[in-house]
Amino acid sequence: MGKLTAAASAAEAATHVSPLEVEIKMALPAERLRRLRRHPVVSHAPRTCRRLRTVYFDTPQATLFKQGIAVRLRRHGRQWIQTVKGQSDTGGLLAQRFEWETPVVGRNLVFTALPPDIQPYFRPEVTLALKPCFETDVWRETWQVIQDGTHLEVAFDRGEVRTTMQSLPISEIELELKSGTADVLFKVAEQLATDLPVYLEPRSKAERGYELVGALSRLPIKAHLPVLDFDGPAATAFQRIVRSCMQQFEANLSGFVGATEPDPEYIHQMRVALRRMRAAFGLLRFMDGVRPDWLDELKWLMGELAAARDWDVFVTETLVRVRKHIAQPEQLADLTNVAENLRRMANARAQAALRSPRLVRLWFKAEQALATLPPATISTAVWAQTALQRRYRRLLRLGEHLQSLTAVERHALRIAAKKLRYGAEFFAGQHPKTAQRFIRRLAALQDVLGVLNDAAVTAHCLHEIRQSGGPALGEAIGLVGGFLACEQAYRLEELKQLWRDFHRTPPYWTGKA
Repeated sequence: MGKLTAAASAAEAATHVSPLEVEIKMALPAERLRRLRRHPVVSHAPRTCRRLRTVYFDTPQATLFKQGIAVRLRRHGRQWIQTVKGQSDTGGLLAQRFEWETPVVGRNLVFTALPPDIQPYFRPEVTLALKPCFETDVWRETWQVIQDGTHLEVAFDRGEVRTTMQSLPISEIELELKSGTADVLFKVAEQLATDLPVYLEPRSKAERGYELVGALSRLPIKAHLPVLDFDGPAATAFQRIVRSCMQQFEANLSGFVGATEPDPEYIHQMRVALRRMRAAFGLLRFMDGVRPDWLDELKWLMGELAAARDWDVFVTETLVRVRKHIAQPEQLADLTNVAENLRRMANARAQAALRSPRLVRLWFKAEQALATLPPATISTAVWAQTALQRRYRRLLRLGEHLQSLTAVERHALRIAAKKLRYGAEFFAGQHPKTAQRFIRRLAALQDVLGVLNDAAVTAHCLHEIRQSGGPALGEAIGLVGGFLACEQAYRLEELKQLWRDFHRTPPYWTGKA
């Protein structure tokens, strides 16, 4: 599809460098295009329509992709345009990228006029190995929208990304800020998300192409902790923390939504991401920030995913443990069938929430909160010290009379342990060696508190099974309930030892650990 050349000649003189591209992307079913065309935001705006065929290049080892770089050739009329894009460290619907463009002669890649900050990615051994990898073929309708002195480009792409063997559909809206303020960008995006059946699709066209060629595997992704500057402003650290949570959520989204029988780990990691995100916003008050009123929407989303996770745990963990310890595991066969059906229903409910415009609007609110965060007057180090010490003291206070705690009080202790653990992980980079021991013991404490809390979750599951399966399942339900009652007694003894171990572990942020 193309070849490399060392010559740039007149094409180099026409190079265009865009230091930062700001855009928002959301998916919209192709059959809803008419509704978009009639929407007040674009219905009277100047419109163009053209076909865009784009060829992406990389090495057989996907060297550029692994470094966050995309190289492509796109035809504009008789002219081919070469583009080099780099992804910045952001999450969510709002993408910020550097972009470098230059016309090229024919379908020949040119790398002799790259800006200095991009050149290190294109060593000779890399450029010589570049080959066509996949391509996208879309029809793009574009509207030029002017609102409140801000120029936005609204585009709808429909088509496919394909290799010689496979393809994936493309059907999405992109809003790009050409000039003006990001506030208007968010305002217009929210109008569209309110009136159209959009859904979150965080994967770029390039990422979907790399999935097709096998360079990007779809696996559950755990949290990736951001690198923080502890001498820098707390507000900047907060933005990086929240965006890392959003990235974790997005990285697991397509694996769950697009599967008939999804891996339970996807929804688990999405719920971890949301809990970490909520915990991060809870730390705002320790830098005199204000709790956003839209956090209730985050609570809604967590609730929509909760049942799916509860049934995953019941079917893939709880029942597995019970079967291993009873003489006749076949006694649980009918109960398991009912549980599996309820699990499928809960997964369907979670998938519906994840493909809803309500999630898109929630993500807009989070992005806007990060973009408009007032500057903090304290450093990240001071913020971390204050937040962790307050969380730590609360946990110690709640666990002071551990042996006499009720189930409700143990639940409060579990929540406090969870909030402290997430905070301790966020700020672990300040004392990486001493933080590991503290976090390990805190995690063990949190895990056993979670197992104890599962008793209430399991009781709810058993109640739903009884409602669905009738009296015939009474014996099996009693068997599971009895096993878990014995397990709870063992876990309570384990909790005492874990609490003693944790209590003897100095908090790492004091520098005395």
